[in-house]
Amino acid sequence: MAPQLDILKGNLDLMVLQTLEVMGALHGYGIARRIEQVSGDTILLNQGTIYASLVRLQQRGLIHSEWGVSNNNRRAKFYSITRRGSRRLVSSVQNWEQLSIVMGRFFAAQKEPQR
Repeated sequence: MAPQLDILKGNLDLMVLQTLEVMGALHGYGIARRIEQVSGDTILLNQGTIYASLVRLQQRGLIHSEWGVSNNNRRAKFYSITRRGSRRLVSSVQNWEQLSIVMGRFFAAQKEPQR
């Protein structure tokens, strides 16, 4: 198994927004499992980490929540992306694409000979 990746808060928030955009409303456990699944288990999230992200996103108006019943018949809070969250996701994806291009240039650059 590959080592677990270190992720910054903003990156996790972006993964949560993308997960909700693609999958629709999910509870926190479902969001965490989906991120782990998509990452090939290189990102493993504990409850505290995912819920801290959900609180941040909700405080910023990027997601909203409502109570519902999970598949195992338990009461759970389900999260959905808001319109504002969808707009933020689009701009964040564009930023990531630009940053990836720039970083690719740095990693592809060959070491210049010393004079």
